[in-house]
Amino acid sequence: MDRTFLTATLGTLLGIFSIGVLGMVKANSAGEPTPEPPAPKGDGGWRLLAPITYENISVFPVVAGYTNDTSHFLTLEEGLASGEVVVSEQGAAGLSRSRDGWPRPTYSGGASVNQLVLINHSKRPLLLLAGELVSGGKQDRIIGKDRIVPVGAEPLPLDVFCVEHGRWSSGANFSAAKTIVHPSVREQAAVKQKQEEVWYAVRNGTTAKAEASGAAAGVGGDAAAPTAAPRVDSQALTVIVTNEAQTESYDKIYNRSRRIGGNVDSFVAEVQRRFAHETSGLKSARVVGVVVAYGGDVAWSDIFASEDLFYKYWTKLLRSYAVEALARPTYRAVADRGDAEQFLVSLHGVIKEETEPGVYRWREINQGRLSQIELDALDPQPLTLHRLLLHRTS
Repeated sequence: MDRTFLTATLGTLLGIFSIGVLGMVKANSAGEPTPEPPAPKGDGGWRLLAPITYENISVFPVVAGYTNDTSHFLTLEEGLASGEVVVSEQGAAGLSRSRDGWPRPTYSGGASVNQLVLINHSKRPLLLLAGELVSGGKQDRIIGKDRIVPVGAEPLPLDVFCVEHGRWSSGANFSAAKTIVHPSVREQAAVKQKQEEVWYAVRNGTTAKAEASGAAAGVGGDAAAPTAAPRVDSQALTVIVTNEAQTESYDKIYNRSRRIGGNVDSFVAEVQRRFAHETSGLKSARVVGVVVAYGGDVAWSDIFASEDLFYKYWTKLLRSYAVEALARPTYRAVADRGDAEQFLVSLHGVIKEETEPGVYRWREINQGRLSQIELDALDPQPLTLHRLLLHRTS
């Protein structure tokens, strides 16, 4: 074939291609929408959706293109409701298991503020999350650390923290884990692990400093002025403790008091409505967690191994975030999406680990003011069931 003909043909094709490209550029510049680049993905293949905002809170849904099967895990709320899980004070009768599998009474030891006894009678491994509240006994307690209790385990000495400072009297066995305490209290239990700090957080609402939150919310380091004082402050809490919750019970203060309980209920209902609306049309993505900000301060994230597991905890978690929001001043700034996306990336720092071979592995990583806590199930294969990342308030 003639070289001149080939050259001419090639030139014609290049010209057509160039015209097409220029046409697309002109079309885009003429006002046609240009697709946005895909959002960056976190370590677990996660990505953020646009935030749901209400008053001073922003909730970024965390989605994944897959979901794991976590149906064989039992939650504490499910176990207590069915009677398959029993929690009692140390030394209480009926909590030991004999070799043939039948419970037998025990009489040794006495009750302890920071330790209970748990038996998992179910045929499923039990998942415990730090901050879950159990009511009853001599005083209400919260779980101190994420962990898994395997099927057939011996009675477990369970590390807990008290969230009812003013009572130490006989009560029924522990029941109803329908509450997860709000982030300021949960931080003191899960990270600092100090009983006095837990009591302080219950009594004072939030441990976040107003000036720190304002600086984080401001632009260029300037503090952003709050638009309103917190609806739950130390003065309001003092009135509630005096009139409605003399034992400083977390449940009575934040769930059942007239002054706070109603505010939390309405706050949760509105955020939940907006969240359901924004996530209801997802086709190829599963909601597995959230990143939460107060004003401009990205403060907290809870991410789970499956959509099913996330929704088992979602209402309790949202209520806990709402309590924290009501206890913090309302800032004008809205959280930056880039800051929220950083909560999807693992920290690099000193690692602390605890392992029960063949059952679970717990680890904590601290970097600057950030803490990351992960719980891995090891059977039948390694799987991160829950990942918490938080910006510490102290």
